[in-house]
Parts: sequence; structure tokens; C-alpha cells
Amino acid sequence: MFTGFTAFDLVVLVISLFVSLACHEAMHAYVAHALGDDTAHQEGRITLNPFKHVDIFTSVLLPFVLILLHLPPFFAAKPVPFNPSRIRFEEFGVALVGLAGPLTNLVLAIAAALFIRLSGGATGTEVYQALSVFIQVNLGFFVFNMIPFPPLDGSRLLYAFAPDPLRKLMETVESMGFLTIIIFMLIFFPFFSPAIANITTSIYTFLLR
Repeated sequence: MFTGFTAFDLVVLVISLFVSLACHEAMHAYVAHALGDDTAHQEGRITLNPFKHVDIFTSVLLPFVLILLHLPPFFAAKPVPFNPSRIRFEEFGVALVGLAGPLTNLVLAIAAALFIRLSGGATGTEVYQALSVFIQVNLGFFVFNMIPFPPLDGSRLLYAFAPDPLRKLMETVESMGFLTIIIFMLIFFPFFSPAIANITTSIYTFLLR
């Protein structure tokens, strides 16, 4: 979808990434706090200040290196800490914490699309282009994070319904930490990327048709 990229688009993209990331992580923290765990609140993560959520390695250095290596860039925030044992409704509460982030990105995309449609924004204007990039970024966050692969947010929903053997396997995978994401991005993501792109494009087209 990002075709004919300009310097203006690059600036909008960077701003969109940080705004979307901040909203995503802040909602994780807010929902965790609302469901009984104040761990993220104590660390000041219920905030829209993106610098509270940025990790120098995964948010800055890693995507830069991946771009230099001509690999799919991966941009991740500092994980929001929470204690599952303090969350109400057990695994279902934890699932709500996980879903809060990507659903926030979906809501942001819908809001931007509604603004374009209700304001009658003409295609080709800078406002339209900026909102278009913002929508695409948020849909990208939403679709990617909904993949049910630990530790992505979508796995939290799968945890709530998975049988014990599958749950134990997911816990083993998740215990590998960031290495899990590296393996996913380098081995599995190339196979999933066409489907992710198609889903993202379909939602984008639906919102702005």
C-alpha cells in the first residue's frame, strides 16, 4: 500500500508510528490497571508519551538494521509489564489486556477513515495522504499483533481457550523471550506476510470505499 513514498510521507509515517505505538501500549497498561493490576501504572506506562514506551533496541536499532539487510523491518515497543495473577477474570482478563492494544489501533484507523469520509477529504491532498498513512500504520499494528503467536497480543486470546497441551507449548515458546520474535520474523513471517498484506489492504479498502 505504501507506494510513491515522499519525504512528507516519511515524516507522517514516523509520527504515525509513535502515536499509534503510544496509544497501543497505554491501553494495555490502562486495561491491566482497570482489571486490578497496577504494575504498569506504577511504572508510568499509562501515558501517551511515546518515549515511555520506546525501546532503543527494538524500536530504533532493530528496524534500522533490518532495513540495511533488506529484510522486513520490525518495530516493537517496550513490553508493558503486568502480573497475570492480579488480573480479574483469570485468562479472560489477561486476554482483554492483550486485545486492548490492537483493538485501539483498529479504532484509531476507523476514526481516521470516518474523518476522511465525513469531511469529504479529496484524494491527493496532504491531509488525505497523512490520514491514509496513519490508517495503514494502525491497520498494520492491528493485523500483525492479532497473530496468535506468543508473545504477540493475539496469543493472549488463544491462551484463554487453548487446551492445556497447547497452552504449555505456547508458554515454552514465549519463555524464549525476544528470540521467539526474531525466529518468527525471519522464518515464519515471510510465509504469513502475503496474507497479512491482503487482510490489511482489504480492511483499508473497506474503510475508505
